Amino acid sequence: MDALIAAAARALATGDILGALKRVALRGDAPALALRGIAMAQLGDFPRAKALLKSAARAFGPREAVARARCIVAEAEIALVSRDLGWPEASLAAAGATLAARGDRVNATHALHLEARRLLLLGQLDEAEHKLGTLPSAPLPPALGAAHELIRAGIAMRRLQAKAARASLARAGLAARESGIAALAAEVESASAMLDAPAARLVAGGTERLLGIEDVETVLASDALVVDATRNVVRRDETIVPLATRPVLFALARTLAEASPGDVARDVLLARAFGARHADESHRARLRVEIGRLRAMLRPLAGISATESGFVLKPRRTREVLVLAPPVDERHAAVLALLADGEAWSSSALAIALGTSPRTVQRALEELAAAGKAQAFGNGRARRWITPPVPGFPTILLLPGPLPGS
Repeated sequence: MDALIAAAARALATGDILGALKRVALRGDAPALALRGIAMAQLGDFPRAKALLKSAARAFGPREAVARARCIVAEAEIALVSRDLGWPEASLAAAGATLAARGDRVNATHALHLEARRLLLLGQLDEAEHKLGTLPSAPLPPALGAAHELIRAGIAMRRLQAKAARASLARAGLAARESGIAALAAEVESASAMLDAPAARLVAGGTERLLGIEDVETVLASDALVVDATRNVVRRDETIVPLATRPVLFALARTLAEASPGDVARDVLLARAFGARHADESHRARLRVEIGRLRAMLRPLAGISATESGFVLKPRRTREVLVLAPPVDERHAAVLALLADGEAWSSSALAIALGTSPRTVQRALEELAAAGKAQAFGNGRARRWITPPVPGFPTILLLPGPLPGS
């Protein structure tokens, strides 16, 4: 490796992107192409970065398997950062295996981190945790150690394990400061701020108050019957009744829970569940049907009794009924509630789940995307929608170990 390539690699490793580009901007050999691709990715030009890395991978000779594998890992990270989750997992796994077999432990570990981050984005928390568990127990370099702890923090935050998340973020902060990479330290601070932000609103007894993640964890661990409008489930302890695909039933359950221990008039239930301003006999018949369905689904947790004016929710083995709602009322809360499960949804699947037209869902998704509350990947029928990742993805970590051509 010549002096300019070595200097450019050192500049990238310390976050000096422009310094790296100055050294290799006019060169077209494979190592220079790879370094330029990584630099462009860190500047946010993902299409150009992917094209450069593909060119670099083709330019490396048959004896340069390690360099080609590093390019594949970098390309996979760019795809993940840009939320293109359609890249082939097998290619990344094969590249990681090549790096591990050839002694490049740092980039092999980084490849495993990318696999774990992808699983985290898709809400597959157990699989992401298992992937981290396959890593060797040897100490990691500071930048890679910070990335590792950020993934653990993301898993803990998704599971509402505030104490574990804070411990991981504290370790990530120490590692980030030790690495000397300012962007990485800022990423840890951003994740910490997310952990401190209001996570939900508690509605009980006609009052509301904001809750942090620790408070939400306490509520879910209590003996109360909880109607969770952030995930569209009804739960008590370990018993959970999912209603994400039954929006009418969930609207009825939430309305009854917010009024507990009192009852709710039939006209109010019709307005909340069906949007009926002027109820007729067909609406009332449908309400009776849906109440019957909800009563059957909630039987392990609560009963629903008719009163003179409407219906009342009667929890079993507890007197307390709580509602967890999103921190801010959202026009498209139903769409966000479905996306909040961490899975990748198509607009057609969302339309079926919500019982509305595909075009209505598409407009909602476009508005949410413009507000930064939803993200899409893929095109045409392969297009899928997810909520933004928790925590964010530190793009400064592109290939923290030896770089292609080094």
